[in-house]
Amino acid sequence: MKANRLGRTKVEVTELGFGAAPIGNLFHPVDDETALAAIDTAWDGGVRYFDTAPHYGLGLSERRLGEALAHRPRDRFTVSTKVGRLLVPNPSPTGSDLAAGAFAVDDALTRELDYSGDGVRRSLEASLIRLGLDRVDIVYVHDPDDHMDTAIGEAIPALVDLRDQGVIGAIGAGMNYVDPLLRFVTETDVDVVMVAGRWTLLDRSAAPLLAACGERGVSVAAAAPFNSGLLARPWPADDARFDYEQAPAKVLAAARAAATTCTAYGTVLPHAAMRFPLEHPVVACVVAGARDSDQIRQSAEWVTTETPAGLFAAIEAGRAG
Repeated sequence: MKANRLGRTKVEVTELGFGAAPIGNLFHPVDDETALAAIDTAWDGGVRYFDTAPHYGLGLSERRLGEALAHRPRDRFTVSTKVGRLLVPNPSPTGSDLAAGAFAVDDALTRELDYSGDGVRRSLEASLIRLGLDRVDIVYVHDPDDHMDTAIGEAIPALVDLRDQGVIGAIGAGMNYVDPLLRFVTETDVDVVMVAGRWTLLDRSAAPLLAACGERGVSVAAAAPFNSGLLARPWPADDARFDYEQAPAKVLAAARAAATTCTAYGTVLPHAAMRFPLEHPVVACVVAGARDSDQIRQSAEWVTTETPAGLFAAIEAGRAG
């Protein structure tokens, strides 16, 4: 699998990154054996970039990822985690994190937002313990939507210091929204931004962000290429979800039009969805979640298989029409 370098750093990521939120029991439980097998299958398929966060399963994702990678040569893989949410004892546990955080895990811990410099360092130290690693390669500031000034004024400078010391290789921010990420790109010295669901076959709203990244030598990790499931099947179902909600009729129709075009060109909609972000020169990788071996095996096949010539132009023509 092809690998790309992030920005001006020496950190490389494979074109497919393993998104480890599902193995943190996102929405549904995943047993240890299934989670570890998914990571092993990703490795066998050439994936060498693995993305996690304390938020995912209140640390479960990091622990499982660390266990699965423990016997791998450390210089053969790239790991990213995130800062901004500290895990602290929960004063009012309910027995499940599903309602509060969407993860099917016990809620003995809870998340405390902290984008201060001290919070960044504490979060990273705790992540290293859960991962069982002495370093991570990439650290993203995670979803600082309502804390942008603190994230830019404190979290990023703390990460810059750690990068300058060689503790981490690359720094960035990971969010669902374009305008805040533009601030990181234009106001700070980040190497990479992770944008979720905004540079996909159906959602191009990250175009200004990608242009700014191109001007400043910042790389992009395109996450959530299926837009919460709408693009994950060859034919989008009536109840398909788009950005975590029921897909509007207009969006569903656009997805089905793209699916029809894919069929005419001899491929399927999710193949096009996985390959589309990589067509842009600033996109270093696509990060897709996987909860079992079948999902990651299929994703790896789609990413490493070129789409038929003319497919994206035909989809664009259909969008314009």
